[in-house]
Amino acid sequence: MRFHPSIVKTHFTSALGTVILAATDHGLCGMWFDGQRHQPVTQQWPDASGHAVLREAMAQLHDFFGGKRNSFDLPLDLQGGTAFQQSVWRGLLAIPCGETMTYGALGRFIGHSQAVRAVGAAVGRNPISVIVPCHRVIGSDGSLTGYAGGLERKAALLTLEGAPLGPRASVRSASRAAPMQRTLEEARL
Repeated sequence: MRFHPSIVKTHFTSALGTVILAATDHGLCGMWFDGQRHQPVTQQWPDASGHAVLREAMAQLHDFFGGKRNSFDLPLDLQGGTAFQQSVWRGLLAIPCGETMTYGALGRFIGHSQAVRAVGAAVGRNPISVIVPCHRVIGSDGSLTGYAGGLERKAALLTLEGAPLGPRASVRSASRAAPMQRTLEEARL
């Protein structure tokens, strides 16, 4: 991933753990859960909790985790990815809240039906978790396959959104997602 030199960051405590948010002059360019796979080294980025995009992202995420919002209205900077990755990430934005899509269906949607593995790799490298909803992509058998933020978070996010979880998804993740689900319920109170 390449990031614009104007990048700034802040930390946000969400219902699912600590999050790092990052923005450039062009918009929000990152949201990573603490310890998430593919998280860049952010120590050298200046802290800027007063940055307008970061403040708005925190407010919208607070509402989302509290069950008061199901979509986001933020300027996004997806320039850190390749043209193919950016097309996958834009495709993720088309998946409605409360719905899921398979990797194959996402590949067909963006015009790359034969590139399922490449689509999966791009989904895994999504730099703006939750807001660019990579958690809404599932395996062709309905299973909750890979999520850089952890399968427990993926299950909790889908449950928060009211997405139907098939038998394979719920069997694999229900016991691990239960503590996170309780945390989300507490956030809504």
